[in-house]
Amino acid sequence: MLSLADQQKADHEVFHVARDLAGWSQEHVRRLAEVGRSRGLDLDAEPAEPGGLLATAKQKGSELMGRFHEPGLLLLADLRHLHREAAGVSLDWEVLLQTAKALKDSELQKLAEDCHPETVRQMKWAEAKLKESAAQIMVTG
Repeated sequence: MLSLADQQKADHEVFHVARDLAGWSQEHVRRLAEVGRSRGLDLDAEPAEPGGLLATAKQKGSELMGRFHEPGLLLLADLRHLHREAAGVSLDWEVLLQTAKALKDSELQKLAEDCHPETVRQMKWAEAKLKESAAQIMVTG
């Protein structure tokens, strides 16, 4: 989501909302690592940061092309990707929840119950933004 935000700096709503949603994901990773440590797992509490030359090039390209239609098509592709990723993570939270229930692991169950709704909100935001933007982008593109 941070890469979506960085690539879409010209769209202030996308930039700010995507950064907020990315914060949720970072918190989820931190909490998963914390629970993992209590079970003897060494999980990285810091999600991989998007960066490097490719991310910088995409960001600058997005900024430079802010007045053309191509960034709109890139936004639609990014939103579709984000929705698919969030849908997969949503299923992962469901698997974790069912596993926690079977193991009667209240800590793991609480984690899944706390984080899953935020992941669903991420998916719904991507879908709503796509619905809001798609027609205009496709018709004017």
